[in-house]
Amino acid sequence: MGNTKKVGSSGRYGSRYGVGVKKRVLAVEKRMAKKIPCPFCGFSKTKRTAPGLYLCMKCSANFTGGAYEPQTLIGKTINKMVSQKQFLAGAQELAKVQESSFSDIEREVEKALTSDAPSSAPAIEEKKSKKKKAKEEVIVDEVEDEELKEVEDKEEEQ
Repeated sequence: MGNTKKVGSSGRYGSRYGVGVKKRVLAVEKRMAKKIPCPFCGFSKTKRTAPGLYLCMKCSANFTGGAYEPQTLIGKTINKMVSQKQFLAGAQELAKVQESSFSDIEREVEKALTSDAPSSAPAIEEKKSKKKKAKEEVIVDEVEDEELKEVEDKEEEQ
């Protein structure tokens, strides 16, 4: 049976599976059969050895790709993004953040623990003293209020 004019190599399926499915199979088979340039040497004699694996006949380079073509749509998009300067700048900043994230924090914590007078201690002591002063003021105000009440009570009695 084999090839036909309308559906090409998918004619081997005969009247089974429907026209749409056979057209999709034909499109995939055409993509698989295309001459693919090698990403390493540029020679257009690359073969698909297995789904996702390709071999260059000239330089014997093995590389991976999509199941039916060496570079998928997503792979092409990512390559374009990487080649743009803005993406590279963002990636470099991200790399700096990732390098300095955990080890720097550990160093800072260790430094704070080993130093004789931690930098945050005076601030903490100042807050505590303010709280004590506020409590003392409240207590003094309460005592004064009680004394005033006693004086007023005595005046009323007289």
